Amino acid sequence: MPADEPRPSILWFRKDLRLDDNHALHAAIEAGGPIVSVYIREPVAHNIGPLGAAQNWWLHHSLETLRNSLRSLGTDLLFLSGEADRVLADLAGQIGSRSVFFNRAYERSSQDLEIVQTLKMQQIAAHAFHGQLLWDPQEIRTGTGAAFRVFTPFWNALQKRGEPHDPINAPSKIPAYTRPLRSEDLRSWNLIPRRSNWASHFPAVSTPGEHGAQQRLAEIIDRNLQNYRDGRDLPAEENTSHLSPHLAFGEISPARIWHATRGLPHTASADVAHFRRELAWRDFCYGLLVEFPHLHDRNWNGRFDAFQWEDDAQAFRAWARGVTGYPIVDAGMRQLWRYGFMHNRVRMIVASFLVKDLMIDWRKGERWFRDTLVDADPANNPANWQWVAGSGADASPFFRIFNPVLQGEKFDPEGDYVKTHVPELAKLDRKFIHRPFEAPKQVLDRAGIELGKDYPKPIVSHAFARERALAAYRALRG
Repeated sequence: MPADEPRPSILWFRKDLRLDDNHALHAAIEAGGPIVSVYIREPVAHNIGPLGAAQNWWLHHSLETLRNSLRSLGTDLLFLSGEADRVLADLAGQIGSRSVFFNRAYERSSQDLEIVQTLKMQQIAAHAFHGQLLWDPQEIRTGTGAAFRVFTPFWNALQKRGEPHDPINAPSKIPAYTRPLRSEDLRSWNLIPRRSNWASHFPAVSTPGEHGAQQRLAEIIDRNLQNYRDGRDLPAEENTSHLSPHLAFGEISPARIWHATRGLPHTASADVAHFRRELAWRDFCYGLLVEFPHLHDRNWNGRFDAFQWEDDAQAFRAWARGVTGYPIVDAGMRQLWRYGFMHNRVRMIVASFLVKDLMIDWRKGERWFRDTLVDADPANNPANWQWVAGSGADASPFFRIFNPVLQGEKFDPEGDYVKTHVPELAKLDRKFIHRPFEAPKQVLDRAGIELGKDYPKPIVSHAFARERALAAYRALRG
C-alpha cells in the first residue's frame, strides 16, 4: 500500500443497524480511505445479538435491509461469526486496517473495554461513539455519581441537560473496499423459521429495517402524536408508536425521534412530553443495567430474594398459551405469540397476573418475553418486570395487584381487543366480555360458548390469589 494512500477502516455494526445518525459511520467516512462494514454474530453469552427467537426473525430482515442500503451506496456488508475481538483483529490484518469504528452497546460495557484493550495490543485503534440512547449513562448521575434509582429525578436531570445532539443525516456515498472478502451466508445463520413458520403474521404489524422505522416515525409525527398520552392505554386503538423494535435494533436513533417532535404544534405539548418520557425511561433502564448487570436474573432489591414463589408449570403454560380464563390476559398472550408484539398496558396486566395471581417468579416471565417479543430489550425488559414484581428500582409496590377483570373493563370497555385476539368470545355480550365465568348459561349459549370446552374457566380465583400474594408479601416483610 503506497505511503500516501489512506488505510481502510472497519465499521462494526451492532445495535445500530442504520445509516442515518450513525456517528461511527460518519467518523469512519471522515477518517478517509475505504470502509469495510461488518456485522459479527457473537456468542450468545455476550448478549449483544437478539435476545430470542422472535428477534432472530427481525434481525435477519433488518440485516438484509441494511446490506441493500449499503449496496445502493456502492459498498457491502460482511457477515462473520466468532468472538468480536478476534474477528475484528483477523479482518484488520487481512485488509491492512489500523482502525475500527463502532457505537457503544451499554448492555456490555465491560466486554467492550476488553475488546478495545485487545485491539490496542495489536496496534489497532478502536473508536467508540454514542448513539444507542439519548445520553450516555455516565452523563446523567446523582450527586454521588451513582445511577438514579427513581425515575422522576432522572427525568428532571435529563431535561436540564437540554436537547440531545442534532441528528446526522445519512451519507450519500461510502468509500468502498474493492478487493473480495469472505463473508458468511446470512441464511446459514438460520435466524428465521424454516419448517413451521410461526412468524408468518409478524409482517402484518412490523416492517424491520431503517426504512420501516422512518416510515413509522413519519406516521406518528403526521398525526401530531394525537391522543398519545391518554390513548396509549387503550389496546384496541392504534395510539402507540410501535417504534420499540426499531429502537431495540438501532434502526432509528432516539435523538432522531426526539428532534422529530420539536416542530409539533403547541396543542400537542402534553402528548410530546409523555412521548419523550418514554424515551427517557429507556435511558433510565440502561442506567440501572450499567450499574447492575444482573438486572435480568437477580432482584434489584435483595429483600425479595426470600420471596416464596410458586413452582407451577401447568399454570405457567396456561399463561404462556393464553388460556387462563381471564380474557384480557389471554388476548395479550395470544397477540404476543401471533405477532411478536403486545400492547404496553396489557404487558403490565399479564405480568401482574403471572407474578401476583399465579405467584410465579418474574424471571420466568422475563425469559418468555425475551424469547417472544420482537422488541425485547436487555434493559427495558428486566427493569419493567422488576417494576411489576416490586423488586426493582422505582418499582410499583408489590401490594398493587391488578384485577384482570377491572383492568379489561377499564381499558378495553367494548371488548374489541379481546374479540380480536380471543375470537371464541367474539359473540359474547359486552357486559360479560371480561367476565365470561359470570355469564348466565343462556348468555353463553347465545354466544356459542361452553366454559371449560370452548373457553377455559379461570385457572385461579383472583380474590383468592390476591390474598395469597398479600400474605406472602407480609411474610417477606416479617
